[in-house]
Amino acid sequence: MVSPAERARHIDNVFSMVARPEAEATQTVHPEATPLYRSWARCVTTHGLDPARPTPARILPQQQVREHRERLDDFLRVARSGMEDMYSRVADLGYMLLLTDAAGITVDYIGNPSQEDELRGAGLYLGADWNEAHAGTCGVGTCLIERRPITCHQAEHFDATHIALTCSSAPLFDPTGELLAVLDVSALRSPVGRDSQHLAFQLACMYAQRIEDANFLRHFRRHWILRLGRGAGLVDVSGEVIFAFDEDGVIAGANSGARARAWGMAGLPGQSPVGRSLFELFPAAADGIWRLAREGRGIDEIVLGGEAGRRWYATASPPRERWRESASALGRGVREAVDAVQARRVGVSGGAASLCNAGMSGHDGDAMPAGAVPRDARLGHAGAQSAARDDALAIGPVAARSPRAPQAPRHPTLDRLAGDDPAMTRLVAQVRRLASWRMNVLVHGETGAGKEVLARAIHAAGPRAERPFVAINCAAIPDSLIESELFGYLPGSFTGGRAKGARGLIQQADGGTLFLDEIGDMPLHLQTRLLRVISEGEVLPIGADKPVPVDLAIVAATHRELRERVAAGTFREDLYYRLAGATLRLPALRDRADRQWLIAQLYADEAAAAGGHAGITEAALARLLAHDWPGNLRELRNVLRLAIVYSGAGPVEAEHLPEEVGAGGMRSGARAGMAGGAGRSGVASGPGIESDAAHPHAPDDGASAGASSIAAGFAASRRAPAAGHVDASAVSLGDGDVHRLVEALRRNRWNVSTTARELAICRATIYRQMKRHGIVSPNHQ
Repeated sequence: MVSPAERARHIDNVFSMVARPEAEATQTVHPEATPLYRSWARCVTTHGLDPARPTPARILPQQQVREHRERLDDFLRVARSGMEDMYSRVADLGYMLLLTDAAGITVDYIGNPSQEDELRGAGLYLGADWNEAHAGTCGVGTCLIERRPITCHQAEHFDATHIALTCSSAPLFDPTGELLAVLDVSALRSPVGRDSQHLAFQLACMYAQRIEDANFLRHFRRHWILRLGRGAGLVDVSGEVIFAFDEDGVIAGANSGARARAWGMAGLPGQSPVGRSLFELFPAAADGIWRLAREGRGIDEIVLGGEAGRRWYATASPPRERWRESASALGRGVREAVDAVQARRVGVSGGAASLCNAGMSGHDGDAMPAGAVPRDARLGHAGAQSAARDDALAIGPVAARSPRAPQAPRHPTLDRLAGDDPAMTRLVAQVRRLASWRMNVLVHGETGAGKEVLARAIHAAGPRAERPFVAINCAAIPDSLIESELFGYLPGSFTGGRAKGARGLIQQADGGTLFLDEIGDMPLHLQTRLLRVISEGEVLPIGADKPVPVDLAIVAATHRELRERVAAGTFREDLYYRLAGATLRLPALRDRADRQWLIAQLYADEAAAAGGHAGITEAALARLLAHDWPGNLRELRNVLRLAIVYSGAGPVEAEHLPEEVGAGGMRSGARAGMAGGAGRSGVASGPGIESDAAHPHAPDDGASAGASSIAAGFAASRRAPAAGHVDASAVSLGDGDVHRLVEALRRNRWNVSTTARELAICRATIYRQMKRHGIVSPNHQ
């Protein structure tokens, strides 16, 4: 309790200080208390407060507090986590925590429940108004005006009601730099000395920065993040400076640490770097930033311009929500932004390089895949390869950087969906016409065929491109959660839900596109609710009695035949016709005539993201073209990524591919051979598959011929010999290829890898045929 004598002395002190000239008054106070003197002066001259008339704590009614909290709903969830962690460290010292909004209204607090009445009386409670215009000089109110961390200790408060308190406050800014809230650590009682609050002040600053940065990362979860710090040990988790940037290298956001500094290009502290290129901001460090962004991991030391070339440690991380095409899209965009900046600096100009057409006879004149370079542009790993090796490449080298690559698209574009496949060409033409119309679209396609990529392309090509794209996998969400995830719920709707409820994914897509993947697996009882959303344009959260209007474009996708499910009674017919305003069918990869173009596109993406690569040999390409690709584009991308890793500095060769790739193609080649069309490599000719005529450099030796013959013989063989040798009856029935396989195994001392190389077939095929025909190595008998 504050005695009447202490209050009287405090009131006299305030009047005395305010009456002095500012220069004289500030000389008599602690330097850190200068903002508090300015606040005392404001309280008298601007706010009209009288220190002789103490004002009790003001607590807002519950309804008004709820309104203030709702404005910060998403932020409060982030802040609460930080507050709970901080409170666990200061509770034993008698402190409590307040979080106020930008108006000074307390929207959250944590304190000792046994002191609740005392805390409420002191204004350290939910709904308390700490705006300087009402409460006078105080930690929160003065921090809001000064926009800087501050300690207001005991008699530094203006109102005598509060002079027993000590308060240390730090501002929190939103991702755009606007003042959002204040974090305050206060105590009812404390030592007289101001320096006793040094640790509390530092903790308030530290946790305010943590909460602010966590909110920044949540807001920019769809962007790439660059962290900078002066020490390598902590930069990955608590960088002083954080930038959010898109795949073109354009800065979308900067945290308080970044905004407070001057960054190159004659920048001044406090100037917002948002909208500027990261590589114009740091021209001297473009390569270092690119390397970190390309790798998406690790910590490296780079020197940035500005602040006298101060040395920083940096780390880059990819978006937490991968709504862009892929990480490689970022890699291309970032690299091209670096090249553009460097080109301007040295006066480089010129157009995009053209596609090298070695082994690409069906695509002369096509646009160059992002990241690809001409055969004679020896960059990166490609420069280490010999001329003889280059002549054997079916797809040319890809470098980490190209002189003037085309600008990477910001979204998956229609132009990148197809080469010269007739079915895909028709589909892309249909999408171009549909994109600008308000019409629901149903996409049919096998798993991995690119249904979500097509949905994103439809979204990006239409008028809703700048609005949300929300993807929902109806097969991945548990039945017990799918209703709450889709439609949201109100507070108290069910046990285990969030205290404030949650907006459903459908509401989050309002104004944009809702992508319903695997719609055929949606439970029947939820189909009725989804039908209402589509037909009425409104969603009813769980526990609500009033629907919420939503404006959606819907793209649904499935690998099932919905008409069959309608007939079976497992899918609503009325919902089917609501979804199928337009129906698009994505062909499987094995049915596409532009497989070689797709291989080149995806290889260029993966190679550019890997820092450049030396190409793909014709033997490897033949295997890739021969494979049936049951996993479609997803499987192809994974195979190419793995092959680039295995091949190291050299080009991708057949031995770098997984064993199963091309095994199905050998069987396809054998079937073509029995029909009279097998080529030397055993790869069938036909749409999208090149025969040997399209590969003038394909090896023409006995091994290839033997592989084709053995593949055909395996396809025709049905009789199994005894273990360890060939059954005489099997050989006498014309199965000479089985005999040749056994002879090859014997010559190579039953070494399957050596035999596979001799016969030019993969090891998986040999193991399969050994099992089918009962061929067992003597070492295993």
